[in-house]
Amino acid sequence: MADVVVVGSANVDQVFRVDRIPEPGETVLSTGFSTARGGKGQNQAVAAARAGASTAFIAAIGDDGFGRLTAEGLTEDRIDSSRVRTVDAATGTALIAVDPRGENTIIVEAGANARLAPLDAGDRESIAEASVLLLQLEIPLDTVVEAAAAARAGGTTAVLNAAPIADLPVALLADLDVLIVNEHEAAHLRASTGATELTSLVETVVVTLGADGAELHRRERDVVRVPAPRVTAVDATGAGDTFCGAFAAALAGGAEVDDALGFAVAAASLSVQRHGAVPSIPRRAEIDAALAR
Repeated sequence: MADVVVVGSANVDQVFRVDRIPEPGETVLSTGFSTARGGKGQNQAVAAARAGASTAFIAAIGDDGFGRLTAEGLTEDRIDSSRVRTVDAATGTALIAVDPRGENTIIVEAGANARLAPLDAGDRESIAEASVLLLQLEIPLDTVVEAAAAARAGGTTAVLNAAPIADLPVALLADLDVLIVNEHEAAHLRASTGATELTSLVETVVVTLGADGAELHRRERDVVRVPAPRVTAVDATGAGDTFCGAFAAALAGGAEVDDALGFAVAAASLSVQRHGAVPSIPRRAEIDAALAR
């Protein structure tokens, strides 16, 4: 039985380092290139596992080289991949451009991720037995809704990172315990649902603020803000996913939500100091050391 179950996407990232992000219609030359595992679901599963949580991953990959790379990597990170299915589609791919400040643009081809539907009885059982379910929006929305409902039925804490942002059914939001969004995503959900405060829809809302840290909003309670340490960022790819995975791991380990927030901010601040998504995700000892500082 896993402490954290992640239902989400698995991609392989192809990363181009550029002097600046190209404008529409413009061609720029790359100063470096790398290929590494990625996808919001996989990134968050790796982050949870490296932060110390026993982690299981429910995902879909293709029967191809990128799929094999993904499977091998999950094994290396000691993630339970028994619920990862192989489907008749190419493994998801992301093309990423990163500039010297660490800013990026990302294009994602869903591929096999679009075939992660529906969940089966084994998937639902894994969710119900976990302490925390972690979701994102790079897989079919119906699967996200189904997984959140399974968590609610099983008494599992359901956490949704609403990225990439989409209009969400109120029924899904009602099944969540924690919603994680950045400022843009929060504004979109307020506009699409008509909610003045997102805590009227989900009791606990975490708003990530990039280099400024994160905020914790809880119904009828004061806002808690955790600043991020000042670091030299080289690549922001996967930082939000590192935050989400570390946050879920801390919750699964019994941390109060305030402490989980600080733990997640520390993890994300480490990740931006390295290149890549999965390659940049820190391990528990590093996060603890950063907190001690």
